[in-house]
Amino acid sequence: MRSMLRSLLTCAASLLFLLPLKAEDGSRLWLRQEGGANGSATLPSANRRLLPTLRIAADELRQAWRGAPVRLLLEKNDALAPDGFRIRPTASGVTISSATPAGVLYGAYRLLALQAMETSLTGELTESPAYDLRILNHWDNLDRTVERGYAGRSLWDWEELTDSMATDNPSSVTYQRYVAYARANASIGINGTVLNNVNASPQILTRAYLHGVKRLADIFRPYGLRVYLSVNFASPMALGELSTADPLDEDVRHWWKAKADEIYRLIPDFGGFLVKANSEGQPGPCDFGRTHAEGANMLADALAPHRGTVMWRAFVYSPTDADRAKQAYLEFQPLDGQFRPNVIIQVKNGPIDFQPREPYSPLFGAMPRTPLMAELQVTQEYLGHANHLAFLAPMWREFFDLVPPASLRAVAGVANIGTDDNWCGHPFAAANWYAFGRLAWNPALGSEAIANEWLRQTFGTDEAFVAPISQLMLESREAVVDYMMPLGLHHIFAWGHHYGPEPWCDIPGARPDWLPPYYHRADSIGIGFDRTRTGSDAVSQYPPALAELYNDPATCPEHYLLWFHHLPWNYAMKSGRTLWDELCRHYDRGVRQTRGFQQTWDAMKPYVDPDRFADVQARLRIQARDATWWRDACLLYFQTFARQPIPYDLERPIHGLDELKQVQLPIGNHECPDEELLNKYR
Repeated sequence: MRSMLRSLLTCAASLLFLLPLKAEDGSRLWLRQEGGANGSATLPSANRRLLPTLRIAADELRQAWRGAPVRLLLEKNDALAPDGFRIRPTASGVTISSATPAGVLYGAYRLLALQAMETSLTGELTESPAYDLRILNHWDNLDRTVERGYAGRSLWDWEELTDSMATDNPSSVTYQRYVAYARANASIGINGTVLNNVNASPQILTRAYLHGVKRLADIFRPYGLRVYLSVNFASPMALGELSTADPLDEDVRHWWKAKADEIYRLIPDFGGFLVKANSEGQPGPCDFGRTHAEGANMLADALAPHRGTVMWRAFVYSPTDADRAKQAYLEFQPLDGQFRPNVIIQVKNGPIDFQPREPYSPLFGAMPRTPLMAELQVTQEYLGHANHLAFLAPMWREFFDLVPPASLRAVAGVANIGTDDNWCGHPFAAANWYAFGRLAWNPALGSEAIANEWLRQTFGTDEAFVAPISQLMLESREAVVDYMMPLGLHHIFAWGHHYGPEPWCDIPGARPDWLPPYYHRADSIGIGFDRTRTGSDAVSQYPPALAELYNDPATCPEHYLLWFHHLPWNYAMKSGRTLWDELCRHYDRGVRQTRGFQQTWDAMKPYVDPDRFADVQARLRIQARDATWWRDACLLYFQTFARQPIPYDLERPIHGLDELKQVQLPIGNHECPDEELLNKYR
């Protein structure tokens, strides 16, 4: 009888496997649990001010939780950070407790995530966020274009948000999209969002736009999500009210104080300002003979009565002879200890600009008397936009392995979110949004654990799918590095849009540090940027032990070799091969691995709904072709200097160098080329 029952169950499972999977567009992200579970969730006694967030937590559990009754509890726990939570099984069910309503909501989402991953709650679970501020930076413009955005237009419909006659209709598609955005962020612990581009329009501070910001803040607030704004430092001048923006001018200081007061009257929990100053043409205090500290402190004083924060970006570089990799350190390190307590210096993870691989910025650890925050790029500006699959958790883990998380005050991520149905363009790009939130909450998490969490919630829990695709994700970023810029090469992208290769790029009149030859420095002798003590001496900005390691090519990690050294083409690598041969093999390996990703994905067809399967399949096809494009362009160009053959056991280039030099993709900063366009210009 038991044998017959097992046979019937096996047949039933086989039949279910053959049924077509429900079509999905990716809009539910990792929050795909069906409603109608009729879960039981009991709210604590609390005043009405606290109820909205707790009510959301209870509603989420009632709709999706299929386990024992859940009790939500507000209680202080000295062992946890304010937004930390405790989930504990009890005789009568499960209790989720936290000192804050947001913490209770985070706990509810964590419990539901465990259910979605089919992970049992075997005992008490406690979690605390590593940072009080876990924030997304949207580089969204007021005209709804997105700088370095590849997933459609900006989420924020400013025409509607600034319309004084518009009413907030909770049933409208736009309103529901804002709610879904807040919900997704809350589910992974993100608690702040900068709404607009760091290249900020002063108009965001006008009355109409501030009322639009208020509307978004009101929608986001119950999900524990505070709003911030990027501000243009010269706003008092740009808006026609003052003739100067000098931070020591009393009228300027009064203007910013009045503006801060106006904002907080509208939005009492407004988070503060993000500032890009004296960088890439943006105005700043240096225009008036003042320091970054004086500029940041002026804004900090305006926000301080409201407990607001200034996030001041350290991404600055000038058209000087100094190595661009050194400039943020040279400009900011001498200012250590001069900033107000409510100023945080926001530093990109690497010293150049979000490259597929960089050593960490030496500013981390060099300003012990100043709060610092890391800026990571979630959007794939330099990693194939929304066409290439590149899981970025391993890259961020490299950063956190070298920069102690406890040395940071906060973490920011440049968002990859737009109006595309699936939010992020590539169906796998949402994994980077998810990974950023999880690492901002707990930077000790492993890349494999994060990949598995995301896959199980986004696609399903079948190990026949999860295991191979998790491995694909974990290998994907290294494959991109190999076929784009291995061994420490960096910034050899095409002009402007940074999509394809252009190591030969030479724009008349352009600054040298905007052009690839500045970085690769290929010549008849060798290749690489000499940042040793006899070169630009960038190594000396690192701690002594690390400086010694990087300064010697024999001890420098090979994945940073050409970042720190200009070496002969015949330099002997650890493999015994020459540098030229090793470079060729890295490029070839990246191409072969990307083609392997296609094979792995094709075998997953039975486990994925048709729409998402076809979407990923098409993008992997683009990626494999692009990898070949990158390999051929870089090797054929560098071969003109090395004057050595490509190893005969490797695949031959299929393009010609002259042909590749003619490729000019007509795309802008906020566009992602599609297959038809790429085929036309290849």
